[in-house]
Amino acid sequence: MVSQESQVLLRLRESGVTKTVGLIADTHIPVRAREIPRKVFGIFDKVDFIIHAGDLVDLSVIDDLEQLAPVLAVYGNMDGPKIRGKLPKINSVKVLNWKIGVTHDPRALFGMGKMREIVKQNGFNVLVYGHTHSPRIKWEGKTLFINPGSPTNPLPPFLTKPSVALLRITKEKIMPELIRI
Repeated sequence: MVSQESQVLLRLRESGVTKTVGLIADTHIPVRAREIPRKVFGIFDKVDFIIHAGDLVDLSVIDDLEQLAPVLAVYGNMDGPKIRGKLPKINSVKVLNWKIGVTHDPRALFGMGKMREIVKQNGFNVLVYGHTHSPRIKWEGKTLFINPGSPTNPLPPFLTKPSVALLRITKEKIMPELIRI
């Protein structure tokens, strides 16, 4: 598990010009699913790094994902004291000079105000978030707001499919992709 400090700088694999970051949130293991869907492991097979935007429910989720790549995670509203004691509410990582922030619930259901405030206060280029269980990509100027949805409990279930996301990052740009599973 990556350091618990609110600001985390990691050296990702040195090879290659493009870095790929896997994004996942709202896994709710083992409450809403017994395990992370196997398709997620296929999608994340070649990522350099994984960001989990909270509501793991069990820390074994990080152990499972770390078999693929280092994991940066935050706690969510459904994570108990054990997880809250090990993970921060907000965290960040720098990838090729892009600052990627992550938090579980930036009050997205109430509009963009709080999300913009978090980005401005922390100097984030990207804000990864969860909580809504609904995938979303929103650009505001050069700032990316992205929710990977949930691979185990998409909401609303009749309209939304299970999902994760990828960020392909170069020195010049960030290319987000939502992946339905």
